[in-house]
Amino acid sequence: QVQLVESGGGSVQPGGSLRLSCVASTDYFNTYTMAWYRQTPEKERELVASIRTDRIDTYADSVKGRFTISRDNRQNTVYLLMFSLKPEDTAMYYCKSTRTEVESWGQGTQVTVCS
Repeated sequence: QVQLVESGGGSVQPGGSLRLSCVASTDYFNTYTMAWYRQTPEKERELVASIRTDRIDTYADSVKGRFTISRDNRQNTVYLLMFSLKPEDTAMYYCKSTRTEVESWGQGTQVTVCS
C-alpha cells in the first residue's frame, strides 16, 4: 500500500484559487495512476480529476476549465490547481493512487469556499 499525504486545503472566497498537493511514499510513483476525489456529507465521493502514467488527464464536467491536475514524478507528488472556486466546490478532497487494481487513499484535505 502507498501512503498518501494531502495538503493545501483551506478557506477561500468565491472566485479564489488553491493548489492541493499529495505526496506518495513509493519508489514507483511514475507507475501509478493518480486521482483527486471529493466528498461532502450530503453527497457520495466523486471523481474530480485523474492523471495517468502517460499524463493523460480527465476531469469531471463540473470542474473542466477551472481545475488542472498535474504530476511531478521526481517529487512523487500530484497537484490539483483550482481556479474560480465556487461554494459548491466545498468538500473534503482526497488523493488516490491506483496500480493493477490496488488502490490507496489519503486522509483528505478540507476545501471551503464561502464569502
